[in-house]
Amino acid sequence: MDKLSVVIITLNEEQNIRRCLESVKDIADEIIVVDSLSTDATESICSEYGVRFVRQAWSGYIKQKNFANNLASNDWIFSIDADEALTDSLKNSILEIKQQNQDDEKVFSMNRLTNYCGHWIRHCGWYPDTKIRIFKKSKTQWVGEMIHETLSFTHQPQVICLNGDLLHYSYYSIQDHVLQANKFTNLTAQESFNKGKKMGICGIYFKTIWKFICDYCFKLGFLDGYYGFVVCKISAFATFLKYTKLHELNKKQ
Repeated sequence: MDKLSVVIITLNEEQNIRRCLESVKDIADEIIVVDSLSTDATESICSEYGVRFVRQAWSGYIKQKNFANNLASNDWIFSIDADEALTDSLKNSILEIKQQNQDDEKVFSMNRLTNYCGHWIRHCGWYPDTKIRIFKKSKTQWVGEMIHETLSFTHQPQVICLNGDLLHYSYYSIQDHVLQANKFTNLTAQESFNKGKKMGICGIYFKTIWKFICDYCFKLGFLDGYYGFVVCKISAFATFLKYTKLHELNKKQ
């Protein structure tokens, strides 16, 4: 493989960024951080690792990530979030593929394992949360609306899933999860409204109940114990918020 550029976008990530940088420093030929005007110690921590640090006002997930990718000196990109880190097994998998000749048709995915309030969540529909994260920037770009960014390719890629997990340190408290659910459902409700979708009271009720049953029972959330119950409950609550907010937007119209 040609040299690999690690690309990260940040905003006030002093709690996470050191762990992320420590995990990628041995596999990266360069590290690029595009920061949305952080006011904490994010920049000073990044300076310890010799990253290319670029300050850029927030322009949305898709534009921000594409802007960051375009700054890379290398065609091969590893896109990672600041609250993520590599296991040793995943790190070794990436080092192995770097030693091999890779054709343009390949992209590389990895399973993401989420840490929730200090506990690993292995069910609830949260694992394996497989993500494509290594790709060629000349053949790939981020697309989508608001928070639902996905990768679009100029070709039909061969997806190779690497061994090891991408560790995701998502929420340090239940309060963080609730606040994030409220924030994201503002965006997802607006996105659905813009597409002309509608939702009645009965639909809100059944989708909320079904979300909990699906995640907690069918996706085995109960095996994650107390925090599995909390995750499934808040996920169902987020479903309720999204469709209630959509219902209100349509009423106002």
